[in-house]
Amino acid sequence: MPHDDDQEDPPPRSYEEELIQLCLGSFCDPGVFQFSLDSNHILPPVDESNVKSCGPAILGLLLTLCKGIKDQSLVHDLVIQRLDDLRSLAKEKFYAFPFKEVPACWRELYRYASLLKVSALAAKAWGQLKAPKVTVDSAFLQRTDGASIDEIVQTIDMALIMAGPPSNDKMESLNRAFDILQKIDNKSEKLFSSKTTPEEVETRHNKRQKRDRFSTLCTFVPPISKPVLKVPSLSLSKFEDHMLCPKDPELGPGPLIVESCLEHWPARNERPWSCPSYLMSRTIGGRRLVPIELGRSYVDDGWSQKIVSLKEFLEVYMSEDPKPSGSTIGYLAQHNLFSQIPSLRNDIAIPDFCYASCSPPHKSSPQAAEHAALPQLGEPLLNAWFGPAGTISPLHTDPYHNILAQVVGKKYVRLYAPRESEKLYARAIENGGVDMSNTSTLDVGLLEGWDGDAEDRDEARKMFPLFSKAEYVECILKEGDCLYIPLGWWHYVRSLSPSFSVSFWFNGSEEGLDLKSA
Repeated sequence: MPHDDDQEDPPPRSYEEELIQLCLGSFCDPGVFQFSLDSNHILPPVDESNVKSCGPAILGLLLTLCKGIKDQSLVHDLVIQRLDDLRSLAKEKFYAFPFKEVPACWRELYRYASLLKVSALAAKAWGQLKAPKVTVDSAFLQRTDGASIDEIVQTIDMALIMAGPPSNDKMESLNRAFDILQKIDNKSEKLFSSKTTPEEVETRHNKRQKRDRFSTLCTFVPPISKPVLKVPSLSLSKFEDHMLCPKDPELGPGPLIVESCLEHWPARNERPWSCPSYLMSRTIGGRRLVPIELGRSYVDDGWSQKIVSLKEFLEVYMSEDPKPSGSTIGYLAQHNLFSQIPSLRNDIAIPDFCYASCSPPHKSSPQAAEHAALPQLGEPLLNAWFGPAGTISPLHTDPYHNILAQVVGKKYVRLYAPRESEKLYARAIENGGVDMSNTSTLDVGLLEGWDGDAEDRDEARKMFPLFSKAEYVECILKEGDCLYIPLGWWHYVRSLSPSFSVSFWFNGSEEGLDLKSA
């Protein structure tokens, strides 16, 4: 006769039950910790990627808590407190080392403790629903749903942001958990709507419709005197010709705008990123957490970072409401949002250009050797850039070729070829040993007279006399357009309106092209 633990769970009768079954089945496996503790299965002591390296005491506690969640033998609040203690211990280690040198076992501990906490939270919130004779008041259920979803989403997202993505199977389970949480939230919203009067529903709808689109107003647009080359369309072979057979070999391939090449993206049509309500609907009511930069530019004094919910980011930093003088700008910048939130990844497509045979780093680039040594990317690297008007990426270079796709709003972009590097005053190794040599000391907005006062401008121009001699091209990047930024080219980017962009870094070759067509 099979043991009770070997019996399959009955099919879930609700989304809540489905979430509990998923968590207990995917995140609560005592065997993982028992295996590491078992003297017959000693893992190599140098394997810092395994939580075993955190020590037997921590492993033993994880095993006890995991079993307690699985068989419901421990008080949920006590389990959650102990898991929070473990998460705090791991987090302390994150700040005890330089970021890249944090031993991987502490990231594993943070991840394991977070996933166990999610399981405990789900069991605490909705475990009572498994009892057939228990009836739950709908108003209580709605309150429980909201608070529980808040904490579960926050716990998972903090693990993804702080510890990085887990293995593929765990990531698949987390994405399933998010899908279920979205369904629970949708059900709760319907319950709330059913108790709302028609007049209240209409008022909410009208307010939402009135403001459910990011402003297209640009309060400042720099004049364009040296425009980037534009083409209405471009085949992959023509793009490769542009890269591999430049008109001026001493310059290399130049920047290029391909107009209206994103119109087939759902993000530009039926799943519009220009509508805050859509972004909220794809992020469990805006609960998903995102890391943002606070400040106009990452080289400005007072610049900092913060983790907030998408709802808070939209309401505080993307709202059209007048801001107090001196308010801080918030920018979701260079974040791999699409790995964290795959539902938004499905709204876009990787441009075919990213699979082109690429030109090598140009000989005039001071970073040519460094860039040439980088390994071949298996797939393009995607990053999101989402913020209000006025955000700035200071003059800098990227280590890969780049397609910058403008989904929402407008941006001003200025670009300088690698051969202009001596006139652009690159930074060096700065505080804490951070290599900033890919970023210029120049403030383009100040030197051009767009920012600051006359005294600051005069001082900057005296400090950087070669800047005025540097040759450049520039553009206003509009919704639906893509800008090709060649490897090693310096670029300054300034949002002219609320803006949502996606960058695609790539360094493909013939092998990448063959792989795509296989």
